[in-house]
Amino acid sequence: MTPPSFPHHVKPSKSALWRLRQLHEAAGLLAKKAPDVLTKPEVAQTMEEALSEAMVLCLASAEPTDVRSAHIHHAKIVRRFEEALHANSNGPVYMQELCAAVGTSYSTLRDCCQEHLGMNPKRYLWLRRMHLARRDLCRAEPEKTSVTEIATNCGFWELGRFSVAYRGLFGEPPSIALGRPPEDPRSGDDDSSPWGFAKSA
Repeated sequence: MTPPSFPHHVKPSKSALWRLRQLHEAAGLLAKKAPDVLTKPEVAQTMEEALSEAMVLCLASAEPTDVRSAHIHHAKIVRRFEEALHANSNGPVYMQELCAAVGTSYSTLRDCCQEHLGMNPKRYLWLRRMHLARRDLCRAEPEKTSVTEIATNCGFWELGRFSVAYRGLFGEPPSIALGRPPEDPRSGDDDSSPWGFAKSA
């Protein structure tokens, strides 16, 4: 069997779904209160047949739900999200202005990011700011700037937390990144793609 190229959601009838839930609850209670009964082949077979029949009935009575239009709409929102980040590629972007630029509410943006990026937009923006800080630390000259200046420019005001989070994410303290010679290969390891750092989550 070849799986469909796009997921299909179905909505079972209330009576079929109620029957499946009742059987599932009964099986759970039996497993909790009388687990020895489940070791009997005839009991296990009867339960398996009842649950299978209930699931088939749910599918047979279900009405298909078209989720393609919602998926396309979410993809457009994520595309606008990407464009808004591209327009502000050299500095931090905050949630309120981002929602305004994308033209949607935070709850909708959250659902879209979770669907397409695997994380909520707050987490994504935090990762983005961390990578901007790393980029600036690796490119800066230590005698002309400081970790504090770069961190605050990227929107991090709690410097102790920033340092701990930076080390956890990149495996070194920010002061080491700042002091590394520009010719070191690790100084150019920032990802130019606005989506590349999502794998750091």
